[in-house]
Amino acid sequence: MTVDAPVAVDYRMVVPAIVAWVAAAVAVGLGASQVMVAAVCAGIAGVLAVRRGMRLFAVTLLVLGAICLVTALRITTASAGPVAALASDGAAVDIRLEIVSDPRVIETGYARLVVVEARATYVEGRGVSAHTREPIVVFADDAWAQVRLGESVQASGVLGPSDSSDQAAELHAGDEYRVVGDPAWWWDASARMRAGVTEAVSGRSDDVAGLVPALVHGDDHALPAQLAEDFRASGLTHLLAVSGTNLTLVVGFLLFLARLLGARGRWKIALGVLGTAGFVLLARPEPSVVRAAAMGVVAIAGLGAGGSGRGIRSLSWAIVGLLLLDPWLARTAGFVLSVCATAGILVLAPPWRDRLARWMPRWCAEAIAVPLAAQLACTPAVAVISGQVSFVAVAANLLVAPAVGPATVLGLLGGVVALVSDPASHLVGWVTGLFAGWIVAIGHRAAALPGAAAEWGTDPPTIIAITVVSVLLAAGCHWALARPLVCVPAVALAAVLIVRPVSIGWPPPGWVMVMCDVGQGDANVLNAGSGEAVVVDTGPDPRPVDRCLDDLGVDRVPLVVLTHDHADHTGGLEGVLADRTVGALGVDAATVPDDVGVPVVRLEFGDRQSVGAVSWRVVGPVGAEAPVSDPSDGAAVNNTSVVLLAEVGGIRILLTGDVEPEAQAAILRAVPDLEADVLKVPHHGSGNQDPAFFRAVDAPFALVSVGADNDYGHPDPDMLELAEQNAMRVVRTDLRGDIAVVDGDGGPEVVTR
Repeated sequence: MTVDAPVAVDYRMVVPAIVAWVAAAVAVGLGASQVMVAAVCAGIAGVLAVRRGMRLFAVTLLVLGAICLVTALRITTASAGPVAALASDGAAVDIRLEIVSDPRVIETGYARLVVVEARATYVEGRGVSAHTREPIVVFADDAWAQVRLGESVQASGVLGPSDSSDQAAELHAGDEYRVVGDPAWWWDASARMRAGVTEAVSGRSDDVAGLVPALVHGDDHALPAQLAEDFRASGLTHLLAVSGTNLTLVVGFLLFLARLLGARGRWKIALGVLGTAGFVLLARPEPSVVRAAAMGVVAIAGLGAGGSGRGIRSLSWAIVGLLLLDPWLARTAGFVLSVCATAGILVLAPPWRDRLARWMPRWCAEAIAVPLAAQLACTPAVAVISGQVSFVAVAANLLVAPAVGPATVLGLLGGVVALVSDPASHLVGWVTGLFAGWIVAIGHRAAALPGAAAEWGTDPPTIIAITVVSVLLAAGCHWALARPLVCVPAVALAAVLIVRPVSIGWPPPGWVMVMCDVGQGDANVLNAGSGEAVVVDTGPDPRPVDRCLDDLGVDRVPLVVLTHDHADHTGGLEGVLADRTVGALGVDAATVPDDVGVPVVRLEFGDRQSVGAVSWRVVGPVGAEAPVSDPSDGAAVNNTSVVLLAEVGGIRILLTGDVEPEAQAAILRAVPDLEADVLKVPHHGSGNQDPAFFRAVDAPFALVSVGADNDYGHPDPDMLELAEQNAMRVVRTDLRGDIAVVDGDGGPEVVTR
């Protein structure tokens, strides 16, 4: 048996690539003149370095100069035309646009917007009329969701400055537009193919019907929110975006067919080029698609014979080339993840594969080494971007790997067949659904494991810590993977900890209440003792509240209170009911809950009750509440919230749901003794608060259940200032995770996860 000699890895181009990346990230935030000066200086210095024979230094400086030059020219193009000038004045214009992206629908806390990227070809306004080619971004209403990539449209609206230096302006468009030019034939063909992919799986489950288009061409708009969240927790989110894997699968399938048909040499190369071009058209020629294609080619080269030696050099040149094509990629999360994953595959996967291959089949060793290397390399970046680390990602990716290729290729084939016959495409879609269904099942089940993922801080010390841990794990894997007597027990121990995680130091001794970190929602647990608790609201999703109750050791819930009928307070009810004995469901007088198999109790003003160590009084809503005539009136529904003044171990806790100032004032008039030790701040820290209500409660602690980076701006600065004026210490779940109120020696204290 012969063993290939190790190939030396060429790291020389790493420095120019890093310099190019940093330069692009900085340059896109500067003015064109500043960046142009930097380009000239770097170019002159690079030429001098060439003359002195300083090769690496010269290449680095010339790359720096080229990046700065390209960025300066792009910024100048975007800022020097008539559209940019009109935008600086906030002008109302009539404008002709060439659509260069598919419309995206964005749900905010205030409105539903359609966002479209376009190129302005003619503009008229404020006495100016001009032909131009300036890039802009359009914000509009639902009518614009029907525009097609490649169309030319005539519209009107108000221009404003863009937040991005590569865009000349933002157009806040009117309700109507007029199509004045159809897309080119290739865009029509691409649109028909995308529609065919969707049609082929239209009879399958919502999860499968949403997943297959995402696998084939990156369109995840129909993906159910729960599946997207589960994929995030299980480390499968990369399947939902266009990546090098998609291109590899599609082009590899075409080359396989070419071999069957006897194609060789130049014909195979030509088919590969055509396949790549077709895939880019199908997935849309956006920078992210070009980036993914480049990284996929580099990764394939790196895993081939001798590839690890030239892979890093190829990756470095790919980074430089992509940033020359689009410097704004330097600041995108997708670019960071692609580079990290590709670098991990190039540097870590080959030696890990070879070590594993000493005691298992080589194909199995590669199947383990590649996702393990990519995931570990991406872990610090994922923690920064999502604030979460998945502990099941490697196992989940390993389990779905056999199904990803067939699901992607069959999904594409279904789109092709749909152009000819819908019934035949549905047959292909049925087979596609078998493989896609397996991926869906793994995503759901992996995310449901108690230790599947952990929320992670995004402050610099935490990120530095996780980076150091990742480096140490990489070094440990390098040693352990060649030793089955070490590797197998370590994997078994990790599996046990994921299935039955050990929560060190939680819950804290003497806890009386825990505000569970459920994102943008509410879930509060009052300790009744001996494994019992009263749960007030359940958050938007079953898993976080289920995890929270498991960590607290709660297996009996005498009462679940749903304060009002909003999903961020009721959506997690199944998580409370799972594997627990639940006595009753408490709701306000106006809510009609679904049948969940437990008795329903109507909670009315003045009701008093106790369970174990918990006692409470209903202090809101005041008086009988009629059903809200318009369920879309959020404030009206909020004011139906059940408000409880609870006492646990002598500590008074005011749980307020989402009551608005009107309901707060009504409670204040009806209940003179609102003073409490802990205030659950109404409505996730909204700015709509009654100052007199806060003064009357006079609590030393104000707890806010709020999602990180939420679209509502919660907690509002006005609320934070109001709490400070009343000497309340604000503690937030988005910053601290689960929050426990404990009965300390000197009174109530707060301990965070």
